[in-house]
Amino acid sequence: METESSVRQRYADAARRVETALCCPVTYDAESLRAIPAEVLERDYGCGDPTPHVHPGDTVLDLGSGGGKLCFIAAQAVGRSGRVIGVDCNREMLGLARWAAPQVAERIGYANVEFRFGLIQDLKLDIERLESHLRDRAVADAAGYLELRDLEQRLRREQPLVASESVDCVLSNCVLNLVRQTDRRSLFDEIFRVLKPGGRAAISDIVSDESVPEALQKDPELWSGCVSGAFREDEFLEAFEAAGFHGIEIVQRTAEPWQTIRGIEFRSLTVVAHKGKQGDCWERNQAVVYRGPFRQVTDDDGHTFRRGQRIAVCDKTFSLLMRPPYQGKFEPIEPRIEVPPEAALPFPCEGAGTPIRDPRVTKGSDYDATTAADPACAPSAPCC
Repeated sequence: METESSVRQRYADAARRVETALCCPVTYDAESLRAIPAEVLERDYGCGDPTPHVHPGDTVLDLGSGGGKLCFIAAQAVGRSGRVIGVDCNREMLGLARWAAPQVAERIGYANVEFRFGLIQDLKLDIERLESHLRDRAVADAAGYLELRDLEQRLRREQPLVASESVDCVLSNCVLNLVRQTDRRSLFDEIFRVLKPGGRAAISDIVSDESVPEALQKDPELWSGCVSGAFREDEFLEAFEAAGFHGIEIVQRTAEPWQTIRGIEFRSLTVVAHKGKQGDCWERNQAVVYRGPFRQVTDDDGHTFRRGQRIAVCDKTFSLLMRPPYQGKFEPIEPRIEVPPEAALPFPCEGAGTPIRDPRVTKGSDYDATTAADPACAPSAPCC
């Protein structure tokens, strides 16, 4: 049995009856679980909890939503003003989630969750919409196959399952490792595509400390059990970077492995990554000072920030460093006289090294002020 079909079959069976071998022990917010039917909780197969990274009012997308548990937790986190979309390609799991949704809505007092049928590595293709088109036209020859391909592309373009830049937070819980190797680049590209600028992905998955041998990868039972398809830990983080994410953090890593097979350790990892560093670089005479504690750090674009130095940055980098996950690690230095965006010149972010900002650039070359001591520095509150 091929790995993809083994995944579909195993999770279809797991929707009908509980299978404990598919999950790691995970502790969720007990209050959020009260609104979720027992049938869903019993058939939850995850390895972590990325929901703490959901904010009120968010539009959330859960990849591989299964029976809907993560979606129902997120529904309560985003509140009435938020929205949650679950995507899964397993009909049995999708049926369980759709059955539970009205019950959860009644218990929490509002309905803000929907479930869609699709592949997480192809979030443009609405499979149910495609299926409705195919009911009246059989694919019996090459011409029909070519027509089907054209239909798929038209649906992706005109009626995507998830629109570009429409989601604030993408969640996933122990599902990315089930996607076959050849589709993994498109998987991360799709996560990036659907996120709004400034959005974030919070992903829990199983990773390995060594590369998984090909022989193990070909084992359908191990693949569908979230083992042999595991990303190697460092390559998992690199996949986010290759897709264009920044601010990539390991926010949870289990110390003890979930399983060990032939000496290879498999454990749960939760990663949060952000979208928003793309765009032009403009000079507005801003600088930042890295507070420490390291002597220096280097960001994803190659800027090196040495502790205590005024480093010249473009307007885009300046704004990014004032937001999570960097917030509080850098001291902002704004120019005394603001440079309006329309008057800003291009800033040479690439290939220019990491220039130090002369204080006279931010203060102005003609700045010649002399001031008295700060009133706060009184004898009752000495400054020195």
